[in-house]
Amino acid sequence: MPPVTPRPSRRLLLAGGLGAASAVVAGCSSSSEASSGGSKRLRIGYFAFPSGDLIVKNRKLLEKALPDYRITWTKFDSGASVNQAFIGRSLDIAALGSSPFARGVSGSSPIPYKVAWVLDVAGENEALVARRASGVTAVAGLRGKTVATPFASTSHYSLLAALDRAGLKASDVRLVDLQPQAVLAAWQRGDIDAAYVWLPTLDELRKTGRQLTSSKQIGAAGKPTLDLAVVSDELISRDPRAIDAWRKAEAEALRLLRSDPAGTVRAVAAELGISAADARAQLAQGVFLTPEQVTSADWLGSENRPGRLLAYVTDTGRFLAGQKQIDAAPSEDAVRKAFYLKGLPDDLK
Repeated sequence: MPPVTPRPSRRLLLAGGLGAASAVVAGCSSSSEASSGGSKRLRIGYFAFPSGDLIVKNRKLLEKALPDYRITWTKFDSGASVNQAFIGRSLDIAALGSSPFARGVSGSSPIPYKVAWVLDVAGENEALVARRASGVTAVAGLRGKTVATPFASTSHYSLLAALDRAGLKASDVRLVDLQPQAVLAAWQRGDIDAAYVWLPTLDELRKTGRQLTSSKQIGAAGKPTLDLAVVSDELISRDPRAIDAWRKAEAEALRLLRSDPAGTVRAVAAELGISAADARAQLAQGVFLTPEQVTSADWLGSENRPGRLLAYVTDTGRFLAGQKQIDAAPSEDAVRKAFYLKGLPDDLK
């Protein structure tokens, strides 16, 4: 695991500038927890989506590592709203889909942040589902149908890729920009024929729908999407030590996913307000890397040797530009400048 009208991550994106950014942040559903005392602050944005973030939050791993910091966790519904919050300088660290990130670093005024970690790789936890009543059994059958997704999200990107692979243009379907909860409501009313969305809404759609494809399949075909974690340029300049501590906490969470599966299920269930069985099923649909894989050449890489993620993000930007979702694709150099790899992997020891 963040929609758009034209966007990359999970939702709309850059529309509206600073004023809109402030409004989005103010309007976001959020849950905040502050550590005791301290004049230093760390404002973290996360998604209610199974990942190491939820384990770090639930186990208070970061609060334990930085006891003199005031740490605030704010929940976001989409990558578009995360992008706007960074424009408004309301976040220091946040989860963000690879598509919204590619959007954020495009153009002449890229958002002042850098990717610094990989939370997960999209798998069966994001998928395209058609209502059984629609009679659609394959992506190509969506021509002329109404399809919902959060614009500027990873789901939006994957939907465009799925349509392209099936020989359809975005204009061949009626695309509707809806957040996950609104997707479910529209589905229940019969207003839409299909939707590309992520958990937990996805599981609700599967009950009365037919899955046509998933982000795991689309990724295997050459267009992977990921949930990244980005840090603000201001935090990089002001407090790189905090970033080191945060990375170590995220690395510990990834290790706990393997070493303490029962404990991580309880943590995710508590954070999402769902049963342990549902939390276990949702976790099983994601693809979680080990810390060593995150910092390998296959993914994020290290300071002097960026990994394949650089090419993935660059290719995502090119695809979005080709789909007219952004004005122009960011160059590989622009994407490289939006990576913060200092200290990797040494700071994870």
